[in-house]
Amino acid sequence: MALYIGLGCLLLAVALAAVALMLRPRVTAAGSLALIETSYSAAVVSSQEVAQSPSWLRSLGLRLSPAGVASRLQHRLDLAGNPPTWTPDRVLAFKGMGLLLGGALGALLTFRSVGWLVVGLCVGAVFGFFLPDLLLVNAGQKRQEKIRRALPDAMDMLTVCVEAGLGFDAALAQVARNTNGPLAQECARVLQEMQIGKSRNQALRALTERTTVAELRAFVSALAQAGELGVPIASVLREQAREMRVRRRQRAEEQAQKVPVKILFPLIACLFPAMFVVIIGPGAISIARVLMSL
Repeated sequence: MALYIGLGCLLLAVALAAVALMLRPRVTAAGSLALIETSYSAAVVSSQEVAQSPSWLRSLGLRLSPAGVASRLQHRLDLAGNPPTWTPDRVLAFKGMGLLLGGALGALLTFRSVGWLVVGLCVGAVFGFFLPDLLLVNAGQKRQEKIRRALPDAMDMLTVCVEAGLGFDAALAQVARNTNGPLAQECARVLQEMQIGKSRNQALRALTERTTVAELRAFVSALAQAGELGVPIASVLREQAREMRVRRRQRAEEQAQKVPVKILFPLIACLFPAMFVVIIGPGAISIARVLMSL
């Protein structure tokens, strides 16, 4: 009797396991890629945070924006690294809120006459409407500058790892693991997309769409051409690393050449008046005393 009960329990467990496997959703490569894109491009917002951004503000920002603004905002968010809780809908809501608050603030500051009131209202509304765009562009430019500065060192590490015998994927994983900053995050994302099912060229081409750094775009193009022509990747990496070091030195020299021009205006505005007072001041006092004695 106990044997029959045990066999019945075993069959029931097997049946439940089969049903669970049948009901389990299948994870395909396309679904995994969509999950990665969603995790990077859209922030997880709670219901309370959604309630803080009324839909009518988003509708207001959307109506006053040109067609295709959502895709352009998403591209700017990709350039900025997709900051937490920043989504195209939220940016549009902030644009609508900035329009109202900026217009009200401009009207309050210029509450003198009807003409000044209209001017202040228009200027404040325009400034408040485009302020989220300015902040988003500024965040993207700062992130791209960080990528540009970190690229030569990452290229050196990538070249050393490949020449030491690692494959390109393993070398890229070392760069993502041993460095910090936006470039390490982009390398980690490229590795995730390659592990899910994208080819190397597709993952690297997607990387170029998320950056404006010319050196990184040239590096991806060189890798694609090397793969098509069968050129050893180690030599390509060595040449690219040498070229990026040269470009970094040239940028440093360019910045050094700009220093005298940048110092000129503070020097004229701050130092020269004090020098004129010290040098010409005693003579001016003596001349004034002589003229007053006459």
